[in-house]
Amino acid sequence: MSISSVIKSIQDIMRKDAGVDGDAQRLGQMSWLLFLKVFDAQEEELEFELEDYREPIPAKYLWRNWAANKQGITGDELLEFVNDDLFPGLKSLNTPKDINPRGFVVKEAFSDAYNYMKNGTLLRQVINKLNEVDFTDSNDRHLFGDIYEQILRDLQSAGNAGEFYTPRAVTRFIVSRLDPKLGEKIMDPACGTGGFLACSFDHVKENYVVTTDDHKTLQRQIQGVEKKQLPHLLCVTNMMLHGVEVPVQIRHGNTLNTPLANWDSNINVIATNPPFGGTEEDGIEKNFPSDMQTRETADLFLQLIVEVLDKNGRAGVVLPDGTLFGEGVKTKIKKMLTEECNLHTIVRLPNGVFNPYTGIKTNILFFTKGQPTKEVWFYEHPYPEGVKNYSKTKPMKFEEFQQEIDWWGNEADGFASRIETKQAWKVSIEKIIERNFNLDIPNPYQDEVVSHDPEELLASYQQQQQDIKSLRDQLKGILGDALSSTVKGGAQ
Repeated sequence: MSISSVIKSIQDIMRKDAGVDGDAQRLGQMSWLLFLKVFDAQEEELEFELEDYREPIPAKYLWRNWAANKQGITGDELLEFVNDDLFPGLKSLNTPKDINPRGFVVKEAFSDAYNYMKNGTLLRQVINKLNEVDFTDSNDRHLFGDIYEQILRDLQSAGNAGEFYTPRAVTRFIVSRLDPKLGEKIMDPACGTGGFLACSFDHVKENYVVTTDDHKTLQRQIQGVEKKQLPHLLCVTNMMLHGVEVPVQIRHGNTLNTPLANWDSNINVIATNPPFGGTEEDGIEKNFPSDMQTRETADLFLQLIVEVLDKNGRAGVVLPDGTLFGEGVKTKIKKMLTEECNLHTIVRLPNGVFNPYTGIKTNILFFTKGQPTKEVWFYEHPYPEGVKNYSKTKPMKFEEFQQEIDWWGNEADGFASRIETKQAWKVSIEKIIERNFNLDIPNPYQDEVVSHDPEELLASYQQQQQDIKSLRDQLKGILGDALSSTVKGGAQ
């Protein structure tokens, strides 16, 4: 049976349960079950490998001891165990991070988790379906990628509970250009389900890990923070299946809660797609400098990213068009960015990259901290031949970025090999300053493209209405004069 069939079967079973209401709850239910199964699979491996192995949580809570047996507890007995023992026990674990880090991970994962199912027999059926996947088997372990993708697709359709999913092609491209190395601290301050972190982990593993000690070093490199419980749980599970034995660096919380001045500037690589289009709760803006305070999430994250990067630290950040042309606080943030960092490249993505979840046009900003910007290269990513838009069934592919990769060059020599093309052009910092840091600079080698930005469309509409009113008033005046002359002529 395929992974998608297993997931569909599990969801069909859950739909029969009176306690599970909607996709978001079904995903939450499946996620904590999946976490415990993956955690136990990893425990079995550690028990085999380590002579001084000690169980990080009470044995009765390990998957093998209450869920793995197909003929195990079911019905009311299963519900009683889950609701009255398993959940309270895991939420109240005494597991100091420095003494029992894996136990700490479990406690954090269950801090806001819930069992929604009310029918113990149906819960047993779900568990038995999940047991069809063996995460101690290397082949089945790779199938988690398929489960993960399926969960993400379902997560997106779960209404406002859905998370913003960065297409794998964009994630891979950003990580390939940042090229994180062994030993570098890699962070995603808004890590969601862990797409950027998993991709970064794989990149370092494939290119720089040789020894067992290298692998241990890699496990300590990854850092992430996620505000919402469900994506955090999925991220931790994702990290474990990628080989991170103790993903204590994946924190559950709001990165923006920490005052900017309290952060250590020691991160080498940041790859992220911070939330945009939303606003933070009252008071969060007080954690930032008074002249750059705002409640817009993307603007706050951009400030934080610049702050936490170490000297020569590099970042690849997905941001909306509004960041490029926005004024006010946005102007101040862009001024700070270009003064403290070398904003060397902006890749302008076409419409539809994030379809069907959002139509907002986006860009990838690549910058390195420590030297001011002298010029910014723009690369306008075109649609592939024969493609007019992306969709859920026909998403962007990583191979499309080969043109940018071939053009990219080397930052060490100032990207000396780059040349201007129909897709690529550069703009001096002097020109950007003249534009009051408006980075929404059109491609000089292509005909003007109709903008679909809501603010620009609204401004254009309002101008058209004013023009129409002006023409109408002029016409009334002309007709009034003509009518007046006619009346006067008739009177004569």
